[in-house]
Amino acid sequence: MSERIIQQADLHGIERNLSVLHSSVEVVNSNVRMMDGNVKIINDEVGKLAREFHEFIDIQNRANRLGQAETRLVQIRQELDKKYGHYDIIRRTATGILQADDLGIVKQATISDAAEELMISTPNYWLAPCLVALAAWINDQPELAERALREGLKRDDEKTSLFFALICRRADRKAASLKWTQRYLANQDEENLDRKTIVILDAYAGGLLGSDSEGVVSQQMETWLSHLESKAGFTEQQTKQWSESISLKRKPVDSNSYTYLKKYSKTWPVLQDIMEGACLHAEILKYFTGIFEKTSSMDAVKVQLDEILNHLVTDFDDEELPLRKQEKFEQFVVDFGGDEARAKQNMQIEQSAFETHKDFTQLLTDAAMKPETTHSSVSTQKFAIALSKDWITDAYNDIIAQNRMKIPHNISINIDTFNDQTTDGQDEARLVSAFEALVEREKQAAMSQCTLTAFEKFCLYGGGAIACIGVFMLAMGSVGLGLIAAIAGAGMIINHFSKKKQVENQIQNLEQQFSKKREDGTRILRALLAEIVDFRSEFAQRDGESQQVLDFLEQISPEQYMRKLSAGTRRIRI
Repeated sequence: MSERIIQQADLHGIERNLSVLHSSVEVVNSNVRMMDGNVKIINDEVGKLAREFHEFIDIQNRANRLGQAETRLVQIRQELDKKYGHYDIIRRTATGILQADDLGIVKQATISDAAEELMISTPNYWLAPCLVALAAWINDQPELAERALREGLKRDDEKTSLFFALICRRADRKAASLKWTQRYLANQDEENLDRKTIVILDAYAGGLLGSDSEGVVSQQMETWLSHLESKAGFTEQQTKQWSESISLKRKPVDSNSYTYLKKYSKTWPVLQDIMEGACLHAEILKYFTGIFEKTSSMDAVKVQLDEILNHLVTDFDDEELPLRKQEKFEQFVVDFGGDEARAKQNMQIEQSAFETHKDFTQLLTDAAMKPETTHSSVSTQKFAIALSKDWITDAYNDIIAQNRMKIPHNISINIDTFNDQTTDGQDEARLVSAFEALVEREKQAAMSQCTLTAFEKFCLYGGGAIACIGVFMLAMGSVGLGLIAAIAGAGMIINHFSKKKQVENQIQNLEQQFSKKREDGTRILRALLAEIVDFRSEFAQRDGESQQVLDFLEQISPEQYMRKLSAGTRRIRI
């Protein structure tokens, strides 16, 4: 009796252990079989997730930097207003005094009081004593005008000389205007010109200085150019200088037209860059033609001189430069959607516009390409471009050559695990065939892993044999061992068919997966090739527009764009 109880207890324990063992073996076999196939898929997914994660981080960083830039712009402008806002009052008063004197509707005493009050409230600012001198001049107070004038020259000789050169020309006192112009130019070095020299260039290009002053300015510019051209590396420097300024007109390409190229080609960054370079031709042609199609102002001399005077007195002074630089940089960050790297690149090129002194050719470049910063007029832009056309042409040819050198012969194709390349997207049949062959190889490799293990194959026949032995032992009266053998044999047979079913399901799933991969991949590949064809075509068309720019520059000459107030001939060389 006790033996029977022991046998029943042992049997139950064995059954439980067999069940656990069966489950464990099943899990292990399943995991081993699927592991090899999954590792590749996991690696691909991890790579994809990593790329998406980095893209997300980049987008988030840009969004954060954009918000930061917008906040900083507000803070910088508030600081500018706090530190230098009082300059605005005196700046606005300058042309106001002139216009009030023209109209004769303001008492001369009021003008004097206003100027003297600003002199008291704005210490050390160069324009304050200039306004006192101007008011004294209007009120016929020569001694006061002389004292105020000396103070203005002491504070800033260059700006004061410029100011009164324009004031005298406005009053049609050409001889006095010439003397002030000569004084200003005598203090200038062609390699270290004050950035305000653009004011004289503006008046000269617009024909506002009169024939005597034109002779002085044109001879001075000839001398400057002659000295600069004699220096080693001058031509190379001009090419670099103009290349950088022209490149500022580049604009980001709308990648929405090439969604497949952007996503499925590692060559896209290069393609995007060269397309931006090709699109530059239309942008620069539009920029140049826009300048030369504008009609130069035919307003009265006083009105034009007031505009130039306004730029002289309202343009920020040197002490404001640090904050103005910060303001410009943060504005670039906003313009480029938070892309700080691109903002730094543009700011480095833009830096010359904020330099207090620069050479004559840099002054011309900035006048032509950065009018919003230099406040140069249309006449000055035309003259600067015309005078610099040979340097611009050399620089532009260099830009064209550099962009064409970056054109890739082959464009990579990277769709999932398929990596190939094409020249022009015309070899669709070959690429589709190669892609389908790759998918078939991957499918066969994955399916080769979907097989029964040696143990699982053995389970069918071994389990049958063990089950038969168990039945025989039961028949012979050995109930305990016979039952164990029968159960074990049956379990092995069940395990065999269970695993076989799993393998069949895996094969079916793989068939579906690779069929979908083949279908989706082929569709993506064809769309990608179509975009490559479109890209090559668009690039060729846009790149060809470069000749229009060169043709436009060829027909320009300086004399065409300088208005003359006298019959005198300009001496500027072409």
